[in-house]
Amino acid sequence: MSTTPLYVEVLLPVFVEGTFTYEVPPALQDKVQEGIRVLVEFGRRKIHTGIIWSITDEVPAYNAKPLEEILDDTPVVDHTQMRFWEWISQYYMCTLGEVMSAALPAGLKLSSQSNLQLNPERPVEEIIASTKLSKKALLLLHILKEKEHLPYDEVTDLLELSSPYRVIKELSDCGAIFLYETVKEKYQPKIRKRVRINPILLEEDGKAFVQLMDEMKAQKAKRKQYETLEHLLSLLPLDEDPTLNETGVIKKELVDSLPPALSASSLNTLIKNKILEEVEEVLSRLDDDTLSYQNIEGAHPLSEAQQQVESEIIDHFEEKDIVLLHGVTGSGKTEVYISLIQKVIDSGGQVLFLLPEIVLTAQMVSRLKKVFGNQLGVYHSRYSDRERVEIWKGVMEDRFQVIVGVRSSIFLPFSNLALVVVDEEHEVSFKQVDPAPHYNAKDAAMVLAKMHHARVVLGSATPSIETYYQAVKGNYGFCTLSKRHGQAQLPDIILVNQAEERKAKTMQQSLTSVMLEEITQRIQNQEQVIIFQNRRGYAPYILCHDCGWIPHCPHCAVSLTYHLYRNELKCHYCGHQEAVPKICVHCGSTAVETIGTGTQRLEEDLKELVENARVQRLDQDTSRNKYSYQRIIKDFEDQHIDILVGTQMVAKGLDFEHVSLVGVFDIDRIINFPDFRALERTYQILTQVSGRAGRKHLKGLVLIQTENTKQPIFTKVLRNDYQAFYREEIQDRERFFYPPFSRMIKVTIKAKEKQHSESVARLLHQSLVYKLGKQRVIGPQAPLINKIRNQYLTDIIIKFERNHSSPKKVKAVLRQSLEELKKNQLFRKTRIYIDVDPV
Repeated sequence: MSTTPLYVEVLLPVFVEGTFTYEVPPALQDKVQEGIRVLVEFGRRKIHTGIIWSITDEVPAYNAKPLEEILDDTPVVDHTQMRFWEWISQYYMCTLGEVMSAALPAGLKLSSQSNLQLNPERPVEEIIASTKLSKKALLLLHILKEKEHLPYDEVTDLLELSSPYRVIKELSDCGAIFLYETVKEKYQPKIRKRVRINPILLEEDGKAFVQLMDEMKAQKAKRKQYETLEHLLSLLPLDEDPTLNETGVIKKELVDSLPPALSASSLNTLIKNKILEEVEEVLSRLDDDTLSYQNIEGAHPLSEAQQQVESEIIDHFEEKDIVLLHGVTGSGKTEVYISLIQKVIDSGGQVLFLLPEIVLTAQMVSRLKKVFGNQLGVYHSRYSDRERVEIWKGVMEDRFQVIVGVRSSIFLPFSNLALVVVDEEHEVSFKQVDPAPHYNAKDAAMVLAKMHHARVVLGSATPSIETYYQAVKGNYGFCTLSKRHGQAQLPDIILVNQAEERKAKTMQQSLTSVMLEEITQRIQNQEQVIIFQNRRGYAPYILCHDCGWIPHCPHCAVSLTYHLYRNELKCHYCGHQEAVPKICVHCGSTAVETIGTGTQRLEEDLKELVENARVQRLDQDTSRNKYSYQRIIKDFEDQHIDILVGTQMVAKGLDFEHVSLVGVFDIDRIINFPDFRALERTYQILTQVSGRAGRKHLKGLVLIQTENTKQPIFTKVLRNDYQAFYREEIQDRERFFYPPFSRMIKVTIKAKEKQHSESVARLLHQSLVYKLGKQRVIGPQAPLINKIRNQYLTDIIIKFERNHSSPKKVKAVLRQSLEELKKNQLFRKTRIYIDVDPV
């Protein structure tokens, strides 16, 4: 055992710069490795899980605390991941601790938990006799007398109190109890118990077991035990295959199948007497991990066009690491991905398949599982902490060659990553909004691929302007699929002028006569319909017609959305809820009505107006549960739903055979949104949602309800002319110096007081203008929604040249200005959020 002092730099998931030095006790020195988890004390009595970032024998300037415990035998984070985390931290201007917090599954972090314990030096009777205690305190004392310790969170239920703090303080103040911290491992493997015959009894051809059976049969008192053994042998025919006893029988199945005259008690007696033994089997927690290799269908054969584009991609990979596949909706991009993935697997590599939304994983996983079976793992936030840990460990152990996941899957511990596929690469959902790090998973995945010397395929029917620009310039490889797969044709698109119908009074509820007639006709033909409305809830807001009063969130600068089913007003930013007012709180009028249409109202309108239609919503409200979105998609796929009403969830990458009509509502709001990307988003949304219609044998139709059919963007959408849209858009971007011709950093100053936010923003703006020049700094200005969760927001945009040196220089200037601001007392009353490459 070494006696030379050894120290480690430990990364903790905290919002503080850098790592922290800890001393390694002599007993643990042989076990320390970079990348393993350790348990450390941080602050006062707070226990955290950390990662050993580096090992050193250099003595720190302060008295370092010792490591409490080492949690792993082998690293859970390798050196490539460490480099990747450091890049995320530097590029997106956040702490390494914030990256660790986002990257590591919660199930791999330990939690500190308060526990209660009786003071062993003071008998309960003495405490009761000498101290006047409340009834709840006496009850808690008696409970603790029966238990060695009690977790804090159990006290609430046992005492039937919303907060047990006062009772605990009462007992703590009189010295009756101690509070202490224990640490528990969040992740535990899923265990299933099996039962088998004690192998010792089966030695020498099972003579001892046969003799035991004969003895039990002869004894009336042991008759039920004998019959239980007989039943076990019927499930475990050892005379046919003696090796079956190694795995035994699942205990629950054995108990459930026992004849009525028998009970589990005889089985437990046999286990207690060591005639039978229980063994534990570690199971996968992954619900999708059910398809064996025998059930695999294999990949569909590629069409001539798909074969050609696959060859082009492979040829591009000889010279370029990144290739853009621009394929129209329904062109069969997925089959090309599958063929490329199979080639990578055959060569021994790993693949990361990135999707922008959880809702897309259901159909995609179903398709990929049929090809890759148990080689496929799925990783997203709807999985439990324990399930995500299993995927993490599975990737480390090379049990999964293909990972399908959303943003966070870029942090998995790949050891041999060879291909990254980013489907729907244009989607803003790849951007992490809150909390930090505010990374873009698409961009970060390309950096990760470079670290692994892997290749990247970016796929989309509507590529982002920035990606298409890089492909046109030749920085990326570029391939196209310009026609739909098979006999499918692109849908017809028709604009419906709802302003004219409103004047003619031909609208019913929120539907134009054209829309309603087409929906009704499709349902009569036993075809399916998708309705797109990018507003959830029943109505965007309610309004008093007499004075114009609109209920607003008390914590955010937004109106409250009306939800019919719960009959409440709700803020979609902070979650605030309140009852629907029957009268105007401003003037007392009863002329309070809902204004506008959300997905909930559309659902109600369609149920009322379209006879016998089975209508279902797919939005954030209906897909909160783990499997709800999968169930809705499956029901629609199986034609148990006629009309699917949804937000952007229905616009992305879904493939339904019987959808012949897509209806689009409220597109004008998206077109007129004050953002330089508004037209790009409009084109993408309309093209993507239109692509859900007519994907197989049916001819598709798309109806777009709009107040202004003369909008120029519609011309490009009707022609499906992405090139024309791109040419016009890229000229505007260059003229106004927007990406891809510039880079941007948004700095948001938040404070409880509006003047604090504005004052700090002005000081920061002055500093940045002095160092970077006025032309590079925009603001300060309040965003469109300038108050969220009782915090007032002020934005500053830094817009600068796109070259290799500018980002580092600008970030260094920004850090310096923020450091200088820390000296100002106002700074302490604000929080600064930095968003590199905002979308």
